[in-house]
Amino acid sequence: MKVILLEKIENLGSLGDTVDVKPGFARNYLLPQGLATEATPANIVVFEARRAELEAKQADVLAAAQARGEKLAGLVMTIAANAGSEGRLFGSVTAQDIATLITDAGVAVDRKEVRINDGAIRALGEHLVTLHLHADVDVEITVNVAAE
Repeated sequence: MKVILLEKIENLGSLGDTVDVKPGFARNYLLPQGLATEATPANIVVFEARRAELEAKQADVLAAAQARGEKLAGLVMTIAANAGSEGRLFGSVTAQDIATLITDAGVAVDRKEVRINDGAIRALGEHLVTLHLHADVDVEITVNVAAE
């Protein structure tokens, strides 16, 4: 199914690209989320009329993500967790825990934006965590897990 992308989507394309995707992906995700529209001749004309508006909106979203990224760059957060004598945690530190900690510090971050390399942190020490704020903006922070 051919669709016109209404914003930049990672691993798929940028604003205005006409891409061929599987029908289920288009019907169940791209179209309901407003990320794309079907590539019919009528929709192409409508898209070209709205192109400047969509590009301005996308530029604003990117600028906001870059501003958040500058605030978060090089951030070091400390989380206290229950741990055993060998340095292993009872449980784990998840993306939700990290997002809540950063949001409490003053910058709103959703758990979906937190990318932990190993899935969850299960040991004491310093861990690098990537914040994926936009398709073009990734920021690395350091999370220090300390024993309670």
